[in-house]
Amino acid sequence: MSAHAGTQSFDVIVVGLGGLGSAAAWHLARSGRSVLGLEQFAFGHDRGASHDTSRILRHSYHRPDYVRLTHHAYADWATLEEASGETLVTTTGGIDLCPRGSALPLDDYTRSLDTERIPYEVLDVEEVRSRWPQVSLPEGTTTLYQERTSIVPAARSVAAMQRLALRSGAVLMDRTAVTALHHRAHGVEVVTPGGRYCADKVVLCADAWTDRLLEPLGRNIPLTVLDQQITYFEPADPARFAPEAFPVWIWLDDPSFFGFPCYGEATVKAGEDCGGPEAGPDDRTGTTDPVMLERLSSFMAATFPGSGAPIRSKRCLYTLTPDRDFVLGAVPEAERVLVGLGAGHAFKFAPTLGRMLAELAGDPGLGATEPYTPFRPDRPALTDPGHPVNWMT
Repeated sequence: MSAHAGTQSFDVIVVGLGGLGSAAAWHLARSGRSVLGLEQFAFGHDRGASHDTSRILRHSYHRPDYVRLTHHAYADWATLEEASGETLVTTTGGIDLCPRGSALPLDDYTRSLDTERIPYEVLDVEEVRSRWPQVSLPEGTTTLYQERTSIVPAARSVAAMQRLALRSGAVLMDRTAVTALHHRAHGVEVVTPGGRYCADKVVLCADAWTDRLLEPLGRNIPLTVLDQQITYFEPADPARFAPEAFPVWIWLDDPSFFGFPCYGEATVKAGEDCGGPEAGPDDRTGTTDPVMLERLSSFMAATFPGSGAPIRSKRCLYTLTPDRDFVLGAVPEAERVLVGLGAGHAFKFAPTLGRMLAELAGDPGLGATEPYTPFRPDRPALTDPGHPVNWMT
């Protein structure tokens, strides 16, 4: 869809149509507001964080507020499935593997799940081996099993939310970069190479490109962008790693690894959390990092001996805040611009965070209390230059 010259007006303009932006556009349009969504690259591109196949949907988190938010996530994924007519959630169960002396204490997870009354099991090495003989754990490893952990498809879910937004009347334009935002007393002007648009509110879901548009407004978020790498392994016996036989897993230590059963093809996907080099969003090589590949491959061979040899790797962006918490809310002194940013672990919450952004864009009184408060753009982690950095989740 080509841009129209001039200054067309909309209730809300969404900048960036990855997972969070597409969800926001869908929720805004289904509520009856006029919506323009702008994406700088082609729809379905692989330049950001919302492409490729699988993402983890889970209850297990290190803090009660995140566990509380997962209740909303499961409900909003069900709403998306019903609205789209697609099956998007594949339940596999999930295991969080915590070695002796882990940098990520399992007690944080069990206490948080207990607070929200989420059932789970704590298993020792022998119990894990009995249930999943594909897994080989060091002695002293403790495992948390949660039966509701699932897989959701990244690219397919984004496309579904975009289709629903269009069906509800949104205008979505790809290959349309936003070059400037002008915050006015009565609205926001959005500048693109093909024209200017204005709206009462702008929802900025630009991920690694966020600060390019905030800095001219006198604001920035202290972001670190990592060029992550995930790898697909080819097991000799894919049936042993099928979703009904093998769970989603997370290795709770530093480095932290994660992975999936075979999903959509006869390969096992795995990656290292926050293991990539720092990069600018536009200057990535796109090539496989051999050091990262060897580190992950060695871990896979030791922990999942039948997972096979690596056959291909892909890159994606992690755009991290110092505290690894999301950003969700109005920009101080530019309150008509709302930021949604996922800090490298938000896809499981995409339909929920999109709904929250839509609510915030519709009524300034909404979102003044939890669960929005921990993610405010003016929290100390984003305003205090000396705030400690901690990316463990």
